[in-house]
Amino acid sequence: MRRYDVTVIGAGIVGLASAYRLLQRHPSLAVLVLEKERQVGLHQTGRNSGVLHSGLYYRPGSARARTCVQGRAQMVAFAREHGIPHETCGKVVVAVGRRELERLPALCANGRRNGLDRVEVVDRAALREIEPHAGGLGAVWVPYAGIIDFAAVAAKLRDLLLAAGAAVTTLAEATGIRRSADGVEIATRAGRRASRHLINCGGLYSDRIARLDGLTSPARIVAFRGDFFELAPAARHKVRGLIYPVPDPSMPFLGVHLTRRTAGQVECGPNAVFALKREGYGKADVDGRDALEALSYRGTWRLLLRHARYGIREYARALSRRRFIAAVRRLVPSLTDAEVRPSRAGVRALALAPDGAMVDDFLIVRGERSVHVLNAPSPAATAALAIGSDVAEAATAAFAL
Repeated sequence: MRRYDVTVIGAGIVGLASAYRLLQRHPSLAVLVLEKERQVGLHQTGRNSGVLHSGLYYRPGSARARTCVQGRAQMVAFAREHGIPHETCGKVVVAVGRRELERLPALCANGRRNGLDRVEVVDRAALREIEPHAGGLGAVWVPYAGIIDFAAVAAKLRDLLLAAGAAVTTLAEATGIRRSADGVEIATRAGRRASRHLINCGGLYSDRIARLDGLTSPARIVAFRGDFFELAPAARHKVRGLIYPVPDPSMPFLGVHLTRRTAGQVECGPNAVFALKREGYGKADVDGRDALEALSYRGTWRLLLRHARYGIREYARALSRRRFIAAVRRLVPSLTDAEVRPSRAGVRALALAPDGAMVDDFLIVRGERSVHVLNAPSPAATAALAIGSDVAEAATAAFAL
């Protein structure tokens, strides 16, 4: 059994970027990446909206704000270097009522504190010049935002890792972790792997992997499904870039938005509904263990009760095509029922504290011979290369590399 210097569990974009940055720092390391699926980036990486986020919303000084701004620039440079489809098309955050209009200056000011000097509040006429079919009284124009194929980024990172001498093993779900005198032994569906050190980038399962390593996570992962619709080809011209609603600061999610994809499609969504399966892409998907863990956790109930009205509204949209389209029409009023059709679904890992509070920032903690990424919400895909640098730095210090 070969013994590796560092094993990364999870071949989503954060795990791959972490291994990539680690090898850039320490090219001589023997690095292994373990992935439970047949290929890399199948879940949160491959099923998100493909948006290059700008850093508009995040708390100034937070890791999310810092790594989003840094990571977006790094991701664009990476895409240019490797020929990955992307475009900096910009986005508008549209106010459809007076109360939302009043929140635009504060939103704009937050973006500027995060280094986005060119964000600005625009009036109705300027909004129509940017997005002729958008409704609303005004908007924040964010020229930094864009679109990218994150699945292609993950595939390229895998190829670069292999070229650098790393191993990427699929169909190798981690089922146990045992410490030895000089490292760890990881049990997988594909056999045992020996390693001096471990990095956990397990995404939807990061809390479980931490427990396998004997670490008590300060939060539990609870899954939320997001449904997407898409515009019929004849209606795609109604969206030039990205059209977002003004976020309600008291609510946990951004709300339904419209996103042009690099292949030309235009998607609408996602909503956000509590899921009874961590990989629950279907409305009726249930997994006994996932459901029991989520429903027996007091943090889940505190979150659901705290945002009961919001949750009921999201479930109504999930069950009613008419309600979902109504949310889309708030942003683009001219869309007809025939122009909006069901598409796909994604799942996001929400890290919840016992009091029901969502962990607001990226969370990277050390174990014994290990580093665990326990929370990597949006904009983790955009920020992946910057997060990877943070993980590589934490590993270098923790492992004395």
